[in-house]
Amino acid sequence: MNFAPKEKLILILSIFVVGLCSIIYELLISTTSSYFLGDSIKQFSIIIGVYMAAMGVGAYLSRLMEKELMTRFVEVELVLGIIGGLSVPFLYFTFSQVDYTSFNWIVIALIGVIGTLTGLEIPLLTRVMEEYYPNDKNLSNVLSLDYLGALAATMIFPFFLLPWVGVFKSSIIFGFVNVLVGIFNLWVFRDKIQANRVKWYGIFSLLVSLGFIASLMFSGGLLKRWHDDLYRDRIVFSKTTPYQTLVLTKGKEDLRLYIDRVIQFSSVDEYRYHESLVHLPMSLSPYKKRVLILGGGEALAAREVLKYTDVETVEMVDIDPEMFVLSKENPHLRKVNEGCMDNPKLKPIAADAMVFLTENEQLYDVIIADLPDPTNDNLSRLYSKEFYQLAKKRLTPNGVFVTQATSPFHTTEAYWCIGESIKEGGFKHLYPYHSYVPSFGEWGFHMASNHELDYNNIDFDDVETRFLSKETAPNLFSFEKDVVVKEIFPNSLDHPVLLDYYLKDWERWSREKVMF
Repeated sequence: MNFAPKEKLILILSIFVVGLCSIIYELLISTTSSYFLGDSIKQFSIIIGVYMAAMGVGAYLSRLMEKELMTRFVEVELVLGIIGGLSVPFLYFTFSQVDYTSFNWIVIALIGVIGTLTGLEIPLLTRVMEEYYPNDKNLSNVLSLDYLGALAATMIFPFFLLPWVGVFKSSIIFGFVNVLVGIFNLWVFRDKIQANRVKWYGIFSLLVSLGFIASLMFSGGLLKRWHDDLYRDRIVFSKTTPYQTLVLTKGKEDLRLYIDRVIQFSSVDEYRYHESLVHLPMSLSPYKKRVLILGGGEALAAREVLKYTDVETVEMVDIDPEMFVLSKENPHLRKVNEGCMDNPKLKPIAADAMVFLTENEQLYDVIIADLPDPTNDNLSRLYSKEFYQLAKKRLTPNGVFVTQATSPFHTTEAYWCIGESIKEGGFKHLYPYHSYVPSFGEWGFHMASNHELDYNNIDFDDVETRFLSKETAPNLFSFEKDVVVKEIFPNSLDHPVLLDYYLKDWERWSREKVMF
């Protein structure tokens, strides 16, 4: 087979693009799986392992393809484009229909099929290239171009596709790209493929391409319908940022914020949570001039802190600058946070909480950790003993630290693990407490200091509260027997047990698709 320059160029581009698409599919499915199931390290590890093994199976099966190699390659590209392109929409649909375990197996089966098809590509292309390149160079040329495509995929996925396109549309786009590879090769090498197959594959490819174009055009409606299945109320804001997916829903007087599907607050009862989080440490701290809020970018904790007249500065650190924009500009959220983003005392800082504590040398009278639940590895490190060691260093000698700590009822082991981690972080005194927030159920907190705090004598006379009172506050520090766990391991960067505790606890409860 003698290739013209045009044919050679198409083959070279095909090798690069199939390498690009194969890694994109792997990243898309890994990301989608970790979004839905949490534990990103475990999800990425399993998917990479299954994907690589499946590629080996595909490479082995390629031995069975001895004739019409270009025809086989076109067939593989068309099938891979369809399955890869529809993989994320399929996972979105099935997530709302099946349970946790079944979804896990669906992900594994899907990546296994994609990996097998991907494993067929390189051997087929290598054998096709043997017709043109010398035998001692063809494999190295194919692999070099394939690896370059993989490198391109790892660059464009985190910096462009994920923040600006999203996993749903990216899946469809690259499925379409894979099909286009098949179409171009079908057309360029049509004289080397049976005429009747060129005709029928051409018609089939055209229909598939039209299907992908239609899917892209209607992707907004498809996503809206899927979101409607997940969220009970009307979506009034939705945006995927480089860090997370933000969703605001509105139903009558109930405004809810979800981050990566996990509810952050309901405006109906959020005051119970934020009063418990803020006013106990603020009232027990002898000084409160400088306050640091880690997380809490929706500014509801800041709203409560700013009720204290002796507060001079509130620094609010959130990794996602879009949270500050949402809190300041969205009329629904501004109403709930009472426009406190306009307060000159409040200083929003876009930074990772752990990095901020590491690099910043300022001391604070009160540090409030209003962070999302430890649903993945990146978040669970913000509940590690190393994190609490950093927080302790940034407190004044009489300072008070507090963190939200998940539900002591639904995630009992995770709750007490956080407490053990705080003690391992070096705090001398730990004060676990909890309050009932109807949208969440029983919710827990841990307060810590290096001096004793008398929570039996808390005075809220200086600030307006709807939930807390001097008489009832001490009751929050009492726990029933069925939510107390005595033997639990602390969470550390080297031994990150918290995520396992959290996911194991929630797997028992979470039949609902939106986790607390």
